[in-house]
Amino acid sequence: MKDIISAGLEELGLSPAVPPEAAGQLDLYGRLLLEKNQVMNLTAIREPEQVARLHMLDCAALLNCAQFEGKTLIDVGTGAGFPGLPLKILVPSLEVTLLDSLNKRVDWLNEVSGALGLTGVRAIHGRAEEQAQVKGFRDSFDFATARAVADLRLLAELCLPFVKVGGLFLAMKSVESDGELEHAARAVKMMGGRVRDQLDYTIPGSQITHRVILIEKVAPTLKGYPRRWAKIQKEPL
Repeated sequence: MKDIISAGLEELGLSPAVPPEAAGQLDLYGRLLLEKNQVMNLTAIREPEQVARLHMLDCAALLNCAQFEGKTLIDVGTGAGFPGLPLKILVPSLEVTLLDSLNKRVDWLNEVSGALGLTGVRAIHGRAEEQAQVKGFRDSFDFATARAVADLRLLAELCLPFVKVGGLFLAMKSVESDGELEHAARAVKMMGGRVRDQLDYTIPGSQITHRVILIEKVAPTLKGYPRRWAKIQKEPL
């Protein structure tokens, strides 16, 4: 995996900017992921080469979307730590919060962070719609990320409340998300957001193209949002 990651970082034009030990750390992260995946469902991707490309390099591509040095990021619904943990490895000065609703995943992420010798990263057990109401979380982060397979209307309501005015919500989507983005326009606006850009990229060593939708926070999120999860699901904005 290390060689694939190193070559992919170079292809993405990231090699000069990332620490020399990053590829090795991402390789170790991938091996720990595959080991734990034998006893806990963390990923459907089980081949080391695919972990390197479809997890590590897919997340690394976000570095071409914004400047992360010295900033704060919350990864909402982080799962096995994507994209927050790879971004932390690639940009050590980035302060990362990994938020997930499953406690055993959070425990594992804390173990992995320790095994990788990372500081400035925390994994928190909580639901996004509840955590966004907590002081120090609401309107507080430079970046929010989401790689979850969920409609952008739902993701906008769950993620934008965490972002400070002037910050960005980076939604990782497919290149066939035009209709989804159009339907999410009302939700984005109500959460204080405005679509800044859409950036497509091809994962190195593959023919897979993904898209990042950059949504800028231009106003604080209105009180009362996000709503309860059942309400969000039943009545998307």
